[in-house]
Order: sequence, then C-alpha cells, then structure tokens
Amino acid sequence: MISPLGRLQRVDPRTVWNHEAHDFSPWLVENIDMLSEALGIELEVLQREAEVGDFSLDILARDLGSDRKVVIENQLEATDHSHLGQLITYAAGLDASVVVWISREFREEHRQALDWLNRGDDSTTEFFGVVTELIQIDDSKPAVNFRVVAWPNNWSREAKRERNVDAISGRRSRYQEFFQQLIDELRENHRFTNAKVGRPQNWYSFATGTSGFTYGMSFAQSRQLRSEVYIDTGDGAQNTAAFETLQASKDAIQKEFGEPLHWEALEGKRACRIACYASGSIEDSEEQLEEHRKWGIAHLLRFRQVFAARLPPLGSDTSP
Repeated sequence: MISPLGRLQRVDPRTVWNHEAHDFSPWLVENIDMLSEALGIELEVLQREAEVGDFSLDILARDLGSDRKVVIENQLEATDHSHLGQLITYAAGLDASVVVWISREFREEHRQALDWLNRGDDSTTEFFGVVTELIQIDDSKPAVNFRVVAWPNNWSREAKRERNVDAISGRRSRYQEFFQQLIDELRENHRFTNAKVGRPQNWYSFATGTSGFTYGMSFAQSRQLRSEVYIDTGDGAQNTAAFETLQASKDAIQKEFGEPLHWEALEGKRACRIACYASGSIEDSEEQLEEHRKWGIAHLLRFRQVFAARLPPLGSDTSP
C-alpha cells in the first residue's frame, strides 16, 4: 500500500514578507547563500540600499569567483517596465557585470527582454531573472524556492567551456581547467561552495558565510601555491582589528590547524591574510596538478573547520 502523500501548495510571499525593503531584502542578505546556490555563483553582500543617482539599489554584492559586481533588485509583485529600466541604470551606474532581478512573477515580455540583453554580442553583463516561490506541504512551514527563468547564454558549465575553447589557450586554459575541477569537487563532495564555473585566472575565492572574509586558493608568485583566509571588510582599520584579534589566538589556531601559518598584515595594503604555502606551478605535470588540487582542497576544508566559528563576531555590517 502506498503511504498517504501530502498536498503541495504555493503560498503568497506577502504573508511572510510584508515589505520588500524592510522585510524581504534583510532576509535575503542573511540568506544570500540560497540565491548563490540557485545561480551557481558565490555571492558576498557588499551593501544594502546602494545609491545610484536618485535611485536606491536593493542589494549590491560581489561574485567571489571573479570579483565582479552584482546588482540585485527585488519585487514582491509581478515584474514591470519601471524596474527593468532601473536595473539597466544600476548596472551602468555601478559598472556591474551581473544583474539579478527577483520577482514573485515574471511577465513574459520581461523574460524575453532579459534573454535579448543576454544575446548581445558585445555585452559583458549577465542578466538573471529569478522567481521567488514559497512552497508548503499540507500544514508545514513554507519553504523558499528560487527558480531561475532567464539566464546568460554561458550559464551552464558545458556551454562556458565550449564558448571559451578557442578564446582561451595556454596558461589561462590550464588555470580554468584546474579550478573547474577544484570547485566541482568542493561543491559536489564537500558542500563547500555554490560556484559552478571555473575561470581563466590564477586564483579563486570562496564565501565564508561572514561578510568581509573569504577563503582563497591561488597560484602565487615564485612557484608557490597559497591557501588562505583573506580579510577585507572595505575598512583598513577594521581589517587590522580583526587580524589582530585572530592573531591573539595564534598558538591555539595553529595547533588546531595542524601546521604553522603565515600571518601577513600586508603593509601598504588595506587587506590582511592568514595563509599557508606549498611549492607548485600551473606548468607542472598533470600528476603534480592533481596533487596540488588535493593540497588545496584539504587546506581549504581545514581553514573552514578552524575559522568558521571564529569569523562571524568579526564581520562587517552590510546594513544601509
């Protein structure tokens, strides 16, 4: 006999969030990882209510994997022409490379408009349309589902690789392949990241869950690999204070980490870092690159284990 099944039903978002700016935007800031998972992009919130001329953007974020600016605009109603124009204004005013339009209902003409913008041959900006759904089974608590209804042509990993096969060669291609495999394993086997697309660059950053702090893996200069916690809240004094707070527990942290760490105040720069190094280059053999990936993954996981609980009290404030 088949067990009784529940009845799936949709819930009006207004029953949970009465106001876009006062209720939904603060909730999204606190749960930005849910949007990151839907988009396959590691997002870090930089600012709420960012001013652009006479307008105010709901959320300004950053794509940690490429350091691109991301503008996010929310609606608890159906999409409209006014918000479409505002999104383009925000992208231009903030020099953003990713635009995310979130609404409870996407009108077909607006979805088609985003598709048209994504088809632009010379466009370097990617446009996403996302529907916010609240779903409930019988009398359960409502659950949020972000459903992507418009996306750039290169959104999927396979499409990204195919598009770049002729444009990227040599060292940059090797970087892309190295980090593609690294983030795939971190995402699929360790739930470490929501990122899906490796890029042709010698570094990749990952969200820690605390604004102003990232985990990172890179090929540094002088044939070195580097894994790190990178501190940049946007304020030099706050960075230094956070760094010194962590450094005060240096012995305990290094004992828990299992090896000495490099504590780098980065004189002359705003940011600070706590890092470990190993020998390695992207020009090494495939067997060596596989060992480099294993080293990077092991150390990133160890950084998360040691620092996850220590970072939240030090984080920056993203409130307006």
